[in-house]
Amino acid sequence: MAKSRNDKPSVATYADYEVITPPNPLRKAASTVAANDPADDPVERAEQALAGLASEFSNWMDEECSRIDAARRTVKAKGFSRATCEALFHAAHDIKGEAATFGFPLVVAPAESLCRLIEHTADMQRIPLGLVEQHVDAIRAIVRESARPDVEEMAGALTRRLREVTDDFLRHENRDRPEVLDELLAPPLAPGQHS
Repeated sequence: MAKSRNDKPSVATYADYEVITPPNPLRKAASTVAANDPADDPVERAEQALAGLASEFSNWMDEECSRIDAARRTVKAKGFSRATCEALFHAAHDIKGEAATFGFPLVVAPAESLCRLIEHTADMQRIPLGLVEQHVDAIRAIVRESARPDVEEMAGALTRRLREVTDDFLRHENRDRPEVLDELLAPPLAPGQHS
């Protein structure tokens, strides 16, 4: 394949410096959208593609719940080790990142709380297994009961209590680590977010 002129950097020379502009191969991949052609809107096409996948979201969320439950059972059977904590953390982190897209935004808060618990505990052996169990059970219950008319109230109560217990534990565990306490107790950067 022959390289076009656009594949070479351009050089503009001035009295005491040069400006080198590298080639931009993404220009070939980008398309322009006519302002008056809504049928060719890439954002709309992406939203339509996402809507086409929406019927699978519930199955994917069920798979994520099975994955975090398996990670919890492994911790329960083998104890807290680097590997078991990483598996549990990654399962919770993936749920935190995917839940809203999959149509389960109420699951983000307990997944985030579990991530915080693992991330900010210096000695994993000190994490109460019961607290891990409560987080995983809350995530699974919110997903399972997502069609209930009072799911927001139920999820809110669960996650508030989990957050309180987790924060109390983390404050106690990090009492001799002021830099971690400062991070934990700092106000959120965006309204409505937790630290």
